[in-house]
Amino acid sequence: MSVPFSLQIIFYEDRNFQGRSYETSSDCPELTSYLSRCNSCRVESGLFMVYEKSNFMGHQMLVRRGEYPDNQHLMGMSMSDCIRSCRMIPMHRGPFRMRIYERENFGGQMHELSDDCDNMMDRFRMSDCQSCNVMEGHWLIFEQPNYRGRMMYLRPGEYRNLRDMGMSNISRFSSIRRIMDSC
Repeated sequence: MSVPFSLQIIFYEDRNFQGRSYETSSDCPELTSYLSRCNSCRVESGLFMVYEKSNFMGHQMLVRRGEYPDNQHLMGMSMSDCIRSCRMIPMHRGPFRMRIYERENFGGQMHELSDDCDNMMDRFRMSDCQSCNVMEGHWLIFEQPNYRGRMMYLRPGEYRNLRDMGMSNISRFSSIRRIMDSC
């Protein structure tokens, strides 16, 4: 008999896994409902996006199985040192498919992706991606080429304006990667 795969992340109020803790295996739009602050976390299994603001907004970071004793090193945040929300990333089996658009509201050049793209300018002669439609799979879109800089998690759905998703200070998105591993 096989045991079903379960995802689990534990958040701690203080650095180095100290203070009160909160454990979850699902999305949590507001961690301060459970903890006064969150300054470290441990991923027991699975993948999660952690966010510096409530409701999955602001600076975000992908975390996989492991220990993260200090959010300032994890998130690279200077103003805030707390994680305020998290989103579970389900395992995806099957094809990946996404359409990217040069302009908001699905305008301008359109290209369809089924694999990673380390540099949209080199591959498509497209200097930016402002909207997209994720048909299959889970993706990360990055500010800079070669999967560097700030990132944003995209799950299946339509995104008419990527800058309206709490990342308005990003000037452009330049590379895209599929989320293929589960832990």
